[in-house]
Amino acid sequence: MSGQSQRDAFWDRVYELAKENKDIVVVIADMGAPALDKFRTDLSAQYIDVGIAEQQAIALSAGLALSGKKVFAYAIAPFITLRCYEHTRVNLASMNIPVTLVGVGAGVSYDDSGPTHHAVDDLSVLRILPNLRIYNMTDSVMAKAFADISCGLSWPNYIRMDRKTLPSIYKDGTDFSLGITVLFPAKELFLVATGNMVHRALDVRNELEKKGIDAGVIDVYTFPINGDAFVETVRDVKQVVTLEEHSLAGGLGSAVCEVLADYRILKPVKRLGMDLSRGYCYKYGGRENIQSLYGLDTEGVVETVLSLEF
Repeated sequence: MSGQSQRDAFWDRVYELAKENKDIVVVIADMGAPALDKFRTDLSAQYIDVGIAEQQAIALSAGLALSGKKVFAYAIAPFITLRCYEHTRVNLASMNIPVTLVGVGAGVSYDDSGPTHHAVDDLSVLRILPNLRIYNMTDSVMAKAFADISCGLSWPNYIRMDRKTLPSIYKDGTDFSLGITVLFPAKELFLVATGNMVHRALDVRNELEKKGIDAGVIDVYTFPINGDAFVETVRDVKQVVTLEEHSLAGGLGSAVCEVLADYRILKPVKRLGMDLSRGYCYKYGGRENIQSLYGLDTEGVVETVLSLEF
């Protein structure tokens, strides 16, 4: 599965499910994928393209869901979350209507397309909505699994996918019900990451191991975070470092601090992400260059961890 993108793994599986379940409907806002081409030709009655009209996609999806359909609404991540935000808030979240929003282009996946195409604040704005849950994909295995999982959900949800093809971390059949996965245990330091930054955390762990630092890795892919599971995992370590290709305000790091505060756990947390207090990123040169500007490259993260007091 490492040779397949999250998008293709997800939509290939939805296509197979839709062939058996005529109530599955895909609403597209001017987006494409090979599996969606199959939808359009083979399952045309279950495929609707509204064009560049994300608000209409949400309104239509809500109506279809109220009629008993299982709806997937798909667009570039910042467009399916921000451009139609009020529609999602009113038509889906407030009424707890089980529509699955699918966004491709998490973080700065669309690197040189600029900040209009960067999804670096979608977690922040969606986390505050009632009923809605966020599932941030780590690899194509997870994306395929959540095609099945989302069909059985009774609440609105957002599947957040990377644009790039990333190596597979998980195996088919992995249980994702806990919302977090401990990829490596630790007694000293946990690197807590989400989405594509899980891959960075694994690289950082390897570098820290060479320097004699015992670092574990936790993949957080469900928001709200499963507080019981998370606190039980990190309770005894000395430090927590969060990694996200997302705004520091309201993202993973904020969510982790909220959980620790709610459980009255006093623990040092270092948040690594994108500080947007001075504006969005208008720098170019590819994704790795953008990451390095925010200290999210492997060298930058290792340097930050080494500066912490243990």
